Amino acid sequence: MSNRAVLEVIALDAEDAVAAQAGGADRLELVTDMAADGLTPSCATFAAIRAAVDIPLRVMLRVADGFAAGDVGVLVRKARELRAEGADEFVLGFLDQDGHPDLVAVERIVAELEGCDWTFHRAIDRATDRDALRKALADLPGLDTYLTAGSAAGVDDGIPTLIVEAARKGEPGYEPQILVGGGLRLDHVPELLAAGIDAFHIGGAARPDGWAGPVDVAAVREWRDVLDA
Repeated sequence: MSNRAVLEVIALDAEDAVAAQAGGADRLELVTDMAADGLTPSCATFAAIRAAVDIPLRVMLRVADGFAAGDVGVLVRKARELRAEGADEFVLGFLDQDGHPDLVAVERIVAELEGCDWTFHRAIDRATDRDALRKALADLPGLDTYLTAGSAAGVDDGIPTLIVEAARKGEPGYEPQILVGGGLRLDHVPELLAAGIDAFHIGGAARPDGWAGPVDVAAVREWRDVLDA
């Protein structure tokens, strides 16, 4: 695995998960309700997916569309229930109304995760100051990944930012892995790999029939082959 780029695929159910793993996914992001950009799945869904595949699963902690935390108590309860079900990797990210990281919400949830690895998701792409956000979150336990397109508008606009941030790897706030997702296409991959980026996240790209259809093994395999080439 050490030299292989990470391919993370969004899975809504066990059928998606099995197809994604068969296509060569390294990890799954588990969500429900893509109409709201992905919310926390049920414990039953997590359990069914966990039983179906043996690759790592990162579970979304998000209860409403947008980047406000909403009811943090509900998020904490969901995190606790998922931990009890065996979940050990998560995805979260919240901003306050000024576009700064909502540290109160994030710290409360992270405390519930007991050191589990987690991704700060594309809320970073809506932040007022990406660098300040990274530095504010730098000491939180378990934060090992940023899911980002480099821009709220998607990877097309964000590539220059992604390349700059990749070059800062190892600086305070820049230790977490950059996981590129959000309008990511296969033709973006060579430039990103050349910049040293080694993790890629796909949702719709794994579904030729759109979100109403399942993950397609061949679509995932195409990404795996490009990343491995």
